[in-house]
Amino acid sequence: MTDLKTGLSGAVEAAFAALGLPPELGRVTPSDRPDLADFQSNGALAAAKRVGRNPREIAGEVAERLAADPRVAAVEVAGPGFVNLKVAEAALSARADEIAADPRAGGELVPAPRRVLVDYGGPNVAKPMHVGHLRASIIGEAIKRIYRFRGDVVVGDAHFGDWGYQMGLLIGAVMDEHADIAALIAKLNAQGADPQGPIPPAFERITLADLDRLYPLAAAKGKEDPAYRDRARKLTAELQAHAPGHYLLWRRFRDVTQVALERDFHALGVDFDLWKGESDVDHLIEPMVAELHARGLLVDDQGARIVRVAREGDKRELPPLLVVSSEGSAMYGTTDLATILDRKQTFDPDLVIYCVDQRQADHFEIVFRAAYQAGYAAEGQLQHIGFGTMNGADGKPFKTREGGVLKLNDLIEMARDKARERLHEAGLGEDLPEAEFEDIAGKVAVAALKFADLSNFRGTSYVFDLDRFTSFEGKTGPYLLYQAVRVKSLLAKARDQQAAPGPVRVAEPAERDLVLTLDAFNAALVESYERYAPNAVAEHAYRLAQSFSKFYAACPILTAEPDVRASRLTLAQATLRQLEQALDVLGISVPDRM
Repeated sequence: MTDLKTGLSGAVEAAFAALGLPPELGRVTPSDRPDLADFQSNGALAAAKRVGRNPREIAGEVAERLAADPRVAAVEVAGPGFVNLKVAEAALSARADEIAADPRAGGELVPAPRRVLVDYGGPNVAKPMHVGHLRASIIGEAIKRIYRFRGDVVVGDAHFGDWGYQMGLLIGAVMDEHADIAALIAKLNAQGADPQGPIPPAFERITLADLDRLYPLAAAKGKEDPAYRDRARKLTAELQAHAPGHYLLWRRFRDVTQVALERDFHALGVDFDLWKGESDVDHLIEPMVAELHARGLLVDDQGARIVRVAREGDKRELPPLLVVSSEGSAMYGTTDLATILDRKQTFDPDLVIYCVDQRQADHFEIVFRAAYQAGYAAEGQLQHIGFGTMNGADGKPFKTREGGVLKLNDLIEMARDKARERLHEAGLGEDLPEAEFEDIAGKVAVAALKFADLSNFRGTSYVFDLDRFTSFEGKTGPYLLYQAVRVKSLLAKARDQQAAPGPVRVAEPAERDLVLTLDAFNAALVESYERYAPNAVAEHAYRLAQSFSKFYAACPILTAEPDVRASRLTLAQATLRQLEQALDVLGISVPDRM
């Protein structure tokens, strides 16, 4: 099954080839003037420059060869040499029937599936997630779903930050605040207790709220006090050496954090296949360091050990990868490098996609270059897809009214509250059981947050506006949910009237527009797939909802003649399936009713 754009591109390319011209110049695109044509090819202009001919003459010859194509109702030469194509109603009808019968709603599989790992989320242990984690979670989940839908074998990994300097800061802060815990840590270390044994009850009283309170204080003190910072580094090194007391307390940090992380991720409809962290590759670090040394890649530098990654021709000098600190501890980049090695050994991916803030671009370039030197990945196999920030009205990264960082769970609850308010304003869901209403409000909230993010290209920043995002009008997630539910309601009424779908017969302009929009789904998937950019699918979902709304207003369905009604019910059914599929690959769930 091939979409109309691809099929017509093949025909135009064949026409160019028959004229002795490069076939790739025949590429077809949606028309800039949909009132005049459905598709256009601009290749005659480029061809004319190559062969020194008039572009309108070339376009005319191409048009002559296309005139007999049964898929084409009209072919015209316009302007300096554009070839305009209007699709025949029979071809549109046949294409609509194909999409309606396709369980994948017109979305095609990749010809050669790959093994892909998506690294996203990236929460730190011992700290609640904040709004800064929202984009990584939303974009990464969509990338994972798009790649999986297109047929790749895909694994999503949360990749916790749980083994670095911040752990040493927190261990020290807890010891300073709780003398009995400090004494117990010393005792456990002296006894050589089992780091994998039961967590002592004294450690169990440490909560995520305690860690959230202590971390910013410890981090600030570490910046101001060199002695405090040095102690934190030493504590980190002791943790990484699996000193029993330090390790057992760290396990408590990890346990209480994961409960909160799973709650917040679940509320966003984000799911991971792997819940691995930096600590999961600790066993690889010592042999990896030995291997890097043996291969001459590791260099001693002022007590630390580094890998130089600068290349001849670099426009700016990249610093080396710090592998072992002067205190002997593994660094952030060390665990990232070991994670690449671990993934090669356990999953052997063809592609690893890192969905992380654009501000980390240099870090990943350094780590990737080190991995390529070490032979842990092939050049280009590791891709960092950065993203911009979610900003407040002042254009700066979003903060609370008090100027603090907003916790992700608080943001989710804000969105739920606003969703309830919007549903009540619209008179939706008022007669439903409370549990169902709450489920709908949750779906509306998540749709608002996700679509607001994914409708932008990931590399751009955007302004957070909850009032606008939760509206049931305009380019919003709730609008798309409402349109999908409206189609569900229409199809339910048709079933009640025993009106069945039937073969599509395109006749009206709104029907043409709807089928052409349905036909564009695969192109949107391909664009999102190739550019690591879910906004193409988000844009398609919005265009589809708009096209159906115009079709619904212009073309009576249930009151139409039986054959026309059957045709239009098929179009409605195809629209619902494709809209739900598009939203699903964005990580957005549609309720059954509102």
